[in-house]
Amino acid sequence: MPDGETRAVRGEAKFGQGFLTDCWHFAALSSDLRPGKPTRLELMGEPVMLGRGRGGRLFALKDVCPHRAAPLSAGRFRSEADAETIECPYHGWRFAADGTCAAIPSLTADQAMDISRIRVRRYPVAERQGLVFVWVGADPGGEPDHPPPDFPGVVGGRPKLVDRIVFDAHIDQAVVGLMDPAHGPFVHRQWWWRTAASVHEKAKAFEPREAGFAMVRHAPSKNSRLYAVLGGAPLTEIVFRLPGFRWEHVTVGRRQVLSLTCLTPLDERRTQVTQLVWSDHPAFTLLKPVLALAARVFLRQDSHMVDLQNQGLQGEPTLLRIDDADRQAKWYQQLKREWIASRREGRPFANPVQPATLRWRS
Repeated sequence: MPDGETRAVRGEAKFGQGFLTDCWHFAALSSDLRPGKPTRLELMGEPVMLGRGRGGRLFALKDVCPHRAAPLSAGRFRSEADAETIECPYHGWRFAADGTCAAIPSLTADQAMDISRIRVRRYPVAERQGLVFVWVGADPGGEPDHPPPDFPGVVGGRPKLVDRIVFDAHIDQAVVGLMDPAHGPFVHRQWWWRTAASVHEKAKAFEPREAGFAMVRHAPSKNSRLYAVLGGAPLTEIVFRLPGFRWEHVTVGRRQVLSLTCLTPLDERRTQVTQLVWSDHPAFTLLKPVLALAARVFLRQDSHMVDLQNQGLQGEPTLLRIDDADRQAKWYQQLKREWIASRREGRPFANPVQPATLRWRS
């Protein structure tokens, strides 16, 4: 369809009811996983036991014991010699980090049974930059063919701000809502950010990036007041990457701010949204309570709008998209379709996004 036209989308609420596989999904902060304390994570409608063994090794297994379906996350880690396992709380069956059954205590010495043939699904797990990622493959036995993303601007130690909220929406709706450039003056209307009268024409340059796209580095719009606390001449770059990572990297001279949003699909109706901010800028020490409140307010305003939108989506209405304000939403859907096609056809991913300058009012 030519750019600049309005597009009607029927039943968009059901777009992509499946989720992207063969990719890394954000699961937790490294600091969330205390040694010996397993936790339960829901990911794409499946229960996952995620945890760090007492020896420090990360485990990510399907959170269902194959014996009587008790959750492994309710059990405990055990260390014996050089082996570390998670023990089911019901009958003590133990499973290694690769999902192989390592012990069935009820078996007697003369009961021959190859317990290594009993397995629970293992999810590859990786830890970097203080974040934990879980790989969900189309093939349950498949291994990752690329590493988790690296994010610029992870500076100043642990995140200065952490906020979490569950959106009652499929990840497709959550992604499109958070990348929408035109809702600010209406959804995020505060004296310290935007006012109803503070609407200006914007023109931003975009380019393709790995599995996504970027609004290339530029000076922030003058009607975005919160940038003023950084002083100097800030420059910002905003990037989106599949399956659900959006980050803004701000530089002010040698100082940096990284605001990272990770979207994790819990199931078809819920998406975990985790907002993280790192910075070595003194403003995030002096004004941390104020900035934390602003971030919290923003996410909850977006969540409230999702709740309102859900009322209208119940009837599967025809939705309209316009250029240029809705072009990022179109790119997201194109990226998702290309990811699925490239994996199915066994070929390299070909980014469908082309460099462009988009214009809108906000």
